[in-house]
Amino acid sequence: MKSVRPYLLWFFVALLLAVVAIYAMQWLRDHPQHDPTARFELAQPRGWATQRKLTALVADDTACFAAFDRAKAGYEHRPVVGQGVCRASQRMVLTGNRLVPTMRPANAAPGCAVTAAMALWTRDVVQPLAQKHLGQKVAELENLGSYNCRKIAGKQAQSQHSTANAIDISAFVLADGTRIALINDWNDGDARSAFLHAVRDGSCDYFNTVLSPDYNTAHADHFHLDMAERTAGWTVCR
Repeated sequence: MKSVRPYLLWFFVALLLAVVAIYAMQWLRDHPQHDPTARFELAQPRGWATQRKLTALVADDTACFAAFDRAKAGYEHRPVVGQGVCRASQRMVLTGNRLVPTMRPANAAPGCAVTAAMALWTRDVVQPLAQKHLGQKVAELENLGSYNCRKIAGKQAQSQHSTANAIDISAFVLADGTRIALINDWNDGDARSAFLHAVRDGSCDYFNTVLSPDYNTAHADHFHLDMAERTAGWTVCR
């Protein structure tokens, strides 16, 4: 009997592991936002795998636009521009059923992956924080543009703007017309400032690069948000 017991022990351990694995697989099927192998859906809540899925969309135009098609979100796919390191194939402008507040100017046309991140960011970060700190929703986002074939200022590396894989947000306009601009309100220490700082912090869960006025003077008037693909998936939030 003594020689049999170790085998029984291993049998029960293996059985327990099998049950746990089955339960885990079922749990992932019920919570696809946590499953890195499940396709990205705009309607899903943020999960452990969301940022990884958003990053994967940068290199997969078909999958990215398909996510907007499944969500029945109206958009205009802008023509491909540039070539080489400045080729932008994902530029889009949302129309009709807006997942993002009205963009001003309206022709910024950030890439599809950035737009997908902005949709979740709007839903989970911008609008809840606007209600919390300011008592109303954001109606418009003022931006400084998306596509710009150039290098990062002071560096040899190409900017994410070179492929429209970035957007610069300079101000938030509330439903009553109140304008909250980074250049004016970042350091005021009031509700507007608290809103802007909270948005910066929340943005880091959706974008791979978030640069704010705290980073340097070049970003004193805007948030730089991008979906840069980096080795090991590291992110920047400043």
